[in-house]
Amino acid sequence: MKFGLINKLTLLDYPEKTACTLFTVGCNFNCPFCQNSSLITPDNTVQTQSVSKILGFLKTRQGLLDGVCISGGEPLLNSALDEFIREVKELGFLVKLDTNGSFPQKLAELIDSGQIDYIAMDIKNTPGKYARTIGLPGFDVNIIEDSIRLLLSCNIPYEFRTTVVREFHTVEDLVSVAQWISGAERYYLQGFVDSDGVLFGGLNGYSKEEMQDFVQRVNAVFPGVELRGI
Repeated sequence: MKFGLINKLTLLDYPEKTACTLFTVGCNFNCPFCQNSSLITPDNTVQTQSVSKILGFLKTRQGLLDGVCISGGEPLLNSALDEFIREVKELGFLVKLDTNGSFPQKLAELIDSGQIDYIAMDIKNTPGKYARTIGLPGFDVNIIEDSIRLLLSCNIPYEFRTTVVREFHTVEDLVSVAQWISGAERYYLQGFVDSDGVLFGGLNGYSKEEMQDFVQRVNAVFPGVELRGI
């Protein structure tokens, strides 16, 4: 199991906790607006960190951080993830998992293990637009549906979130997504911001005012939806 980027301190990634964020290498999606494109199919130019080095770093943060966020890429691609999480828990940290929801069986196994304390799942778009949004023609969105049902019925804190891109999302799409995940604990809309790390250039976000309007529209079907990162 390899890690790429490390954010040594975050006050945003794990709600109400101080944490660090670890980014695993490799992803099965090809989202054009991905901010961590170097981690999707990394080449030899990507600097990776071994598990032993990561655990060594975490030992220096015992008593200083509440939790560890495991993001990516897609963490559930890694067969050694459960063992790594066990070692992190033994150091006394809470564990938050970020996932794209494409491995519902693996997600269920981790939840059942009792080793995960919080889950954040990306909802990329409405079912009809999912394949285009993640860059995978013919993608079977039923596995996303399985993961949604799993989180709706699980007994640990979780959230759904959508990164909103002008070229991929309309307000009608966001309302539809909110209806799809009806009954969820939390739903966040995140504004897309272009950067050098984005997989494809030329994409655009919405203005702060437009995003605030989206929140008001979505709130009609998902009371309490929140705006993040703007």
